[in-house]
Amino acid sequence: MSAARPPEGARTAVRSTQGNPVQALPADFAPRLIHWQARDGRHGLPWQGTRDPYRVWLSEIMLQQTQVSTVLAYYPRFLERFPDVAALAAAPIDEVMALWSGLGYYSRARNLHRCAQAVVADHAGRFPTSAAGLEALPGIGASTAAAIAAFCFGERVSIVDGNVKRVLARLLAFDGDVGQAASQRALWDLAQGLLPPQPSAEDMRAYTQGLMDLGATVCTRTRPRCEVCPARGLCLAFEREAIARYPVKTRRVQRRFERWWLLFAVRGDAVWLQRRPERGIWAGLHSPPVFAGEDDMRAAVPTGWPSHWTATEPVAHALTHRELQLLPHWVAVDEAPAGWAGEWVKRSALAAVGLPAPVRSLLGGAWDPQVLDQ
Repeated sequence: MSAARPPEGARTAVRSTQGNPVQALPADFAPRLIHWQARDGRHGLPWQGTRDPYRVWLSEIMLQQTQVSTVLAYYPRFLERFPDVAALAAAPIDEVMALWSGLGYYSRARNLHRCAQAVVADHAGRFPTSAAGLEALPGIGASTAAAIAAFCFGERVSIVDGNVKRVLARLLAFDGDVGQAASQRALWDLAQGLLPPQPSAEDMRAYTQGLMDLGATVCTRTRPRCEVCPARGLCLAFEREAIARYPVKTRRVQRRFERWWLLFAVRGDAVWLQRRPERGIWAGLHSPPVFAGEDDMRAAVPTGWPSHWTATEPVAHALTHRELQLLPHWVAVDEAPAGWAGEWVKRSALAAVGLPAPVRSLLGGAWDPQVLDQ
């Protein structure tokens, strides 16, 4: 049975566990959101029809910093290859990274693999059933743990991911800087206070999905659709005509521009690839050697290599805080580069190797004798 609505305009006083002042919360928010999700929320996404924590967890990790439309292409392929947590735990990390190629934020894939191994090794292949237990696993943060616990086990716990922070900051006219840890804790307390008081498992799933849907489709970062928002009559930012003010975030990360020279050394049907460091851009993936400048690149090549290289069109590659311009150079060689880390990888084996998306694209399009002037 769905949650009963309190009187219109009723508010509940909540004090933060961090000692923050009492704030009155709209008691009508949860039932409105549950009703709206059933009628106008998103339905039919492939991970919505399951209570399997493995599948919910996989979708939650993939959806971090990634559009639903992109995840829809990756999710079924992952499940086809890794149908359960045991299959993922047993897989080589390179195969996991290869299937993840193009989704970005590759630390998610490494943590996904580590988490699967921990579930198998420490929990007999079964995910913990509480948000606290889930958060103790590698790579599962508080909001992801709450989502799994609410969707799969009906736990009364709130998610507070990036979209939800925006929804709640506007709803409550929350003046704390959401980029600061203390404000995040205070907002989490308020999110807990907004939960339906004694929800059924069905209501908790609808409420949690409703928060996600509201942030993704209505209370968007730009051009929010306030006219169709179920919380319109409760939203303090809307009431004060201050939607653009929230959420408050004073620290802005400056985007940096860098040029990377990529040296593709090709021998017959194989290319020389190196594993990137475990931290930083493209961490743990394979790529051609990367240089900060053309002079550095030419100085690093072994004596006896051809002096003529083929440069192909630069490739723009946007990351969260970085704008990269990739400058590919190609050279056909007969021998391995002495002293270089790496290995020859045949073209036929590239599908099973974790490659950054632009590198995979370059290897699929520019690698032929005419381009290399052999």
